[in-house]
Formats: sequence, C-alpha cells, structure tokens
Amino acid sequence: MDAVRLIVTSRRALAGGGDPPQVLTEVWQAQALAQAIGSRLAVSGPPQLRGEAIGLTELAGRGCGVLDSPNLDTADLRAAQLTELGDARQALVCLGGLLGEVGIALVGLACAADDEGMYWQCMEAIDAADESRDRVLWMLRKLEDGEQGSPVREAV
Repeated sequence: MDAVRLIVTSRRALAGGGDPPQVLTEVWQAQALAQAIGSRLAVSGPPQLRGEAIGLTELAGRGCGVLDSPNLDTADLRAAQLTELGDARQALVCLGGLLGEVGIALVGLACAADDEGMYWQCMEAIDAADESRDRVLWMLRKLEDGEQGSPVREAV
C-alpha cells in the first residue's frame, strides 16, 4: 500500500480515539509508519532528502521506543504494509499532519493520566513526535529549495 493511504488510515484510527491503550497503540503505529517512510526515503527518495530521512527514521524509532510495544499481528502493523512511497512531497505533507495529530492526542492522554509513569511516557512521546514532525517540515523545505533551483523551475 502506498504511504499516503497508510497515513490516512492512521489518521482515521487516531481520530477514532478510544481508551488510552488504544490511543497509545495508534500513536505507536504512527511512529512506526514514520520510521518506515523515513527508511524508504533514505533508500530511494530524492537525493537531497536522504540524510534527513535517516534522521527521521531514528527519531520515529525513538518515538516507538518510549511507548510500550502493542500486541499487534504483523498483518495489522501498518508500517509493514508500506509497499511504495509515491510522491515524496505529498507523503511528507500528510506525515507532518499525522505527527501533529499524534502530539495532540498525547497531550490529551498526558492531561488525563492517573499515574506519573503514564504522564512521563506521554511527555517523552510528545517530544519524539514533535522532533519527527520538525524533521518532516525541514525535509519539505529542502524539497522546495531543490525545486526552486532546478532549471525547469527557473525557466518558467
């Protein structure tokens, strides 16, 4: 499945809410998907994004690492369903939106947390999602800069 379709699926699942464990599972899914997209961009994305894509992979991996791993079958893991990146710009725009929504969902969980452990887990996950989103926005800027410097763009 292409990246944008998986991101849309993740956004819908996250928006569906549910109890805290379900929301945390969707947050974990979103970070795992960001990690997979970063990895795909690092290998086959636009050359100017490859270094930043490695950084996204690492940051999103940290986002997964601060959360308890959910009990998911491999078939239910959206990141494992990623078969093609599609348009890098569109995938990054959608991924940035998803990561912003992840941060908002985590703030809600942190505010409602009954125990200190859950609160700090959410705070660390918020930080990871925010840093991942910043990396995505930086990559979008690099793409835009690359297009502005291309001969086709200058001739128009």
